[in-house]
Amino acid sequence: MSKTLIVYYSRKGENYVNGSIRNLSKGNTEVIAEMIADLTGGDLFEVETVKTYPADYYACIDEAKAELRQGARPELKAYPDSLDGYDTIFVGYPNWWGTMPMAMFTFLEHYDWSDKTICPFCTNEGSGMGSSERDLKKVCAGATVEKGLSIHGAEAARSRDKVEAWAKSAV
Repeated sequence: MSKTLIVYYSRKGENYVNGSIRNLSKGNTEVIAEMIADLTGGDLFEVETVKTYPADYYACIDEAKAELRQGARPELKAYPDSLDGYDTIFVGYPNWWGTMPMAMFTFLEHYDWSDKTICPFCTNEGSGMGSSERDLKKVCAGATVEKGLSIHGAEAARSRDKVEAWAKSAV
């Protein structure tokens, strides 16, 4: 039986939600990652940066934009020892400036993705998957990258049916 891993980066605290700033106790991507773990029985791994992003939403997005322009690779707190036991890996993130946060690139570049199946999912306020699926295919050479799932962040908590249908088709 193949094992499933759900790797995600999520932002709690100040977030942009339907045109205004709201304080979230749990990030939208984390909400979706937990749904996927519940539906698949997979293991969860949260990607966390050593340096925390600013609490202020606008300062955070400015920093994220600067990281993207610089091709930054923020240092991460931890990595799974190995991905060898996993065949299917769900990779989740908020869409920051049209792709994944740079911390996800740091994580992804750490591993050999040969013969893995990657199922990307992202949360956003209207920008969809952006270029993240194409970026995943570049970074994760040797992997099969499935069609991703885009969830409107403001609807994350009410998206279980959509997540379930997609997750079942992905594995």
